[in-house]
Amino acid sequence: MIAVSDGSMWKSLASILLLLGAALLLGTIAEQLRQSALLGYIAAGTLVGPNLLGWVSNQKDIFDLAELGVALLLFAIGLEFSLPRLRRLGRVPLLAGTLQVFFTLLAGAMVTAFLGFSIAESLAVGAMIALSSTACVVRMLNDRAELDSPHGRTALGILLVQDIAVIPLMLIVTALLNGGTPGDVILQLGLSLVLAAVFVVVFYGLFNFVLPRVLELSSLRRNRDFPILLAMLMAAGSAWSAHQLGLSPALGAFVAGVLLAISPFATQIRADIQPLKTVLVTLFFAAVGMFADLAWIAGHLGLVLAVVAAIVLGKLIITFGLAYLCGQPWQFALGTGLCLAQVGEFSFVLATVAHGEPGVSILSESTFRAMIAATIATLLLTPYLIQLAPRAAVMIRRLMQRNPLPPADQLNASSIETEPVSKTDTDSIIILGFGPAGQRVAGELLQVGLKQIVVIDLNHENLQIARQYGLQAQVGDATQIEVLEHAGLYRARLVIITLPSPTICRQIIHLVRQMAPGTSLYVRCRYHLHHWQLLAAGADVIVDEEEHVGECLAQQFLDSSLYQLMSRSSRETEENRDGHSP
Repeated sequence: MIAVSDGSMWKSLASILLLLGAALLLGTIAEQLRQSALLGYIAAGTLVGPNLLGWVSNQKDIFDLAELGVALLLFAIGLEFSLPRLRRLGRVPLLAGTLQVFFTLLAGAMVTAFLGFSIAESLAVGAMIALSSTACVVRMLNDRAELDSPHGRTALGILLVQDIAVIPLMLIVTALLNGGTPGDVILQLGLSLVLAAVFVVVFYGLFNFVLPRVLELSSLRRNRDFPILLAMLMAAGSAWSAHQLGLSPALGAFVAGVLLAISPFATQIRADIQPLKTVLVTLFFAAVGMFADLAWIAGHLGLVLAVVAAIVLGKLIITFGLAYLCGQPWQFALGTGLCLAQVGEFSFVLATVAHGEPGVSILSESTFRAMIAATIATLLLTPYLIQLAPRAAVMIRRLMQRNPLPPADQLNASSIETEPVSKTDTDSIIILGFGPAGQRVAGELLQVGLKQIVVIDLNHENLQIARQYGLQAQVGDATQIEVLEHAGLYRARLVIITLPSPTICRQIIHLVRQMAPGTSLYVRCRYHLHHWQLLAAGADVIVDEEEHVGECLAQQFLDSSLYQLMSRSSRETEENRDGHSP
């Protein structure tokens, strides 16, 4: 009631709307200029933030809210990474990530100490530099479909190790600020490890024993609002729980997503949180831009450029060297280094803690401003570095051979070595709806040897039947892009829609035509009235039930003995009328 009476809630809402509106405008302009929309989001925060136009000033409150967007992003990524898939990342990311955090922190601390900074300030700067941006890198790799590439997998693994390292780094910075002893840091770290184990055990039991029974409730199946609310409760609840235990909220959300990934409901849950995740992640990058002070940067441009160059080159060399020494081929190690050559979002948190209050601070004002400016600058460079990552090795090889570079499309094709794709992986069939019509379609296809079939349905009983057929089956609303992407729409040759609703069919047709225009669409049409609407929407083949029923009824009659009898009687009547004998 107080928030409503003094208008503070509406002021905060106005600030958020201003940020999102500016992000939408500048993000669109960035896309029109063939740049990453993230650049527009950060520029929007800088433009309307307290250091330029000053339209939005409560940057700390907005940044705290926007951190939830990072947690939701990691939760959604975790839903894609089941424990078996996570294990397939291998030992390289774990070992390289651990060494990268240690050596980057050490290098940053040594350089700043050499320049005359105190030990405490040097360690704080090293801790900030050690971290890369999970939100920016994962978002870019996911948008470019490179999260499963060799350099993408290694980058993701190292980012997860860095997120784990946030806890000890935060303890170190806090101890330096408060004058804590190494023993205090070790004690707090041990307690954090115990709490992390408790978190994993609790969420494992919740997702494997409680959640399946809840999702089977008939009320949840009848009302689509309830599963959406439950998905948001799980996503935000896992981040909140991790924060309450003193752990990284983003890492806690990722772990919860991984534990939930084995559930058949994972795809739909990921789709349900997508709208809020998009809003909050956009708000996060806009909030990052609010920290930029263009006047200060202009007055210290040489210092900022030197710090940015040192960070990018230093992290690139360290990450590349460690990934290569841990067994990754040099071309992929180089791509990994380019992906992680920035300072991450959690560095803002470390910088804020280290800056402290007046009189109780590790970082001087100039060091704090320089690190904030360098962090934002490296985030602005990240989209270009990630675009360069898959092509860098070929460019270097061509440069060494002094041959002209091939076209960009050839560079992309030759530099990204992924696992071979079998013919069946690109010949999959997606059946949307597995009622009697869908079951009959699947049965006919299986009889002719077509087995690469994915079924999407919201009815759990239908999905159980699909699994009995030996088909891949997932719970999902086919009108959501996330669900279709997860089902492999981009690799599918054929999508068969057996759903009875013409409105839903049209929505799905538009999505498929937008996402995969070359995929064939076979659609069920329940009433002839909607035949031309579905055809105009983009369906290739339409099975009109009313026409089909008419044809079947007529054929059944023509094949019957009644038709034979009536036909013979009709011929006899005609012959008698013409004066012929029977």
